[in-house]
Amino acid sequence: MNLKDHYLRMFSYDQWANRECLFALRANGSGNPKVLRLVAHIASAEKLWLERILRQPQSMAVWPSSTVGECAALVHSVAEEWKRFLDQTAPEGFGEEIQYTNSKGEPWTSCVEDILTHVLMHSAYHRGQIALEMRAAGLEPAYTDFIHAVRQGLVEESRN
Repeated sequence: MNLKDHYLRMFSYDQWANRECLFALRANGSGNPKVLRLVAHIASAEKLWLERILRQPQSMAVWPSSTVGECAALVHSVAEEWKRFLDQTAPEGFGEEIQYTNSKGEPWTSCVEDILTHVLMHSAYHRGQIALEMRAAGLEPAYTDFIHAVRQGLVEESRN
């Protein structure tokens, strides 16, 4: 599997997992502000990293205050933007160096492939926090394991 197909598959999983978190949040009355804050952060951080790759100015806060509806809209639109970016990226584009300034004002340079991996791991990390927070509140979190998504046909199996 080439890098483009790999990342298209991984971002497909990421979108599914983010939607599952939103479904779980809605199913439980959307009443947990910590969970909502984490979902909003996942979506805004994914947008921020894509803006960095595209050399666009940051359009929203890293930790925005959002409604469930706003989060759902952002999760959907950001997933579409990532898919469009990945579809248009040539093989050599994954090694391209991107210069950016982080949220602390520090200048950095990272290659696109490292940024993509970071985005996916960052989102999974926060989905774990969401699950923990929901369980602590006596709620049932979304089941977002990657292998579950593959087994259920929600993400295409690897053909290697």
